[in-house]
Amino acid sequence: MNTDRRSGKVILAGAGPGDADLITVRLQKCLAQADVIITDRLVNPAIISQNARKDAEILFAGKQGYNDSSYSQDEVNDLIVEHGLKGKIVLRLKGGDIAFYSNVLDELESLVQNNIPFEIIPGITAASGASAFAGIPLTARNYAQSVQILTFNPNSRYTSEKWKQLANAHETLVFYMAAKNVIDLAELLLRYTRHPETPLAVVEQATTDYQQVHTTTLQKCAADFAGKSFMSPSLVIVGEVASLHQKFAWFHPTEETGSVFKDI
Repeated sequence: MNTDRRSGKVILAGAGPGDADLITVRLQKCLAQADVIITDRLVNPAIISQNARKDAEILFAGKQGYNDSSYSQDEVNDLIVEHGLKGKIVLRLKGGDIAFYSNVLDELESLVQNNIPFEIIPGITAASGASAFAGIPLTARNYAQSVQILTFNPNSRYTSEKWKQLANAHETLVFYMAAKNVIDLAELLLRYTRHPETPLAVVEQATTDYQQVHTTTLQKCAADFAGKSFMSPSLVIVGEVASLHQKFAWFHPTEETGSVFKDI
């Protein structure tokens, strides 16, 4: 092992839910040190422009969604390893928290296989960011006993028993990747006897100037959201707590349309 390789390191970090101020002090320090930054599309570009070294190499490894093949995970792994083996400080940035519904396991496996030192820096995940900025306490007393954080998309394969559990539990359900199929999600919960008047909220681009919160109920979801598309990233919150948005909405976005997230 040469000296350059020993001095290299890969930092896997969560960049938070969107607002450039919602990053950790640790991440801010790493941004100022990194030689190479490999970023996903759901990282606010301002986080990099405001904190990274001016001479840092910025590489975009973003995907459009669960069914997109614009940049395969193997290619991302190779990119991280390639620069890590050059003895550089490599910062791998993902939106939200690094470990929530991301392919961090594949990247960790590649780093271990190639004997590249690494560290993991957590970030504020979308569930926390979206609920806080929408004024929706996820486990508000008398509204929910607990919270489950799940994914939902056409590739989801939950059993009937799982749907029964989700439909009948007195808890908040937070779904990642679900906004495009929120009507299907509502119909499944209704089919398994979740109460029709259960509140539902879709939070678009949470914590950013473009945040939008759309509320309805499971029963009205199909009518209210028919033909509607939601900007990515969006999060779906199902449960009695979603009704609290109307009372506790405190964040007032400055923009009505557009996106803070962009391809680099």
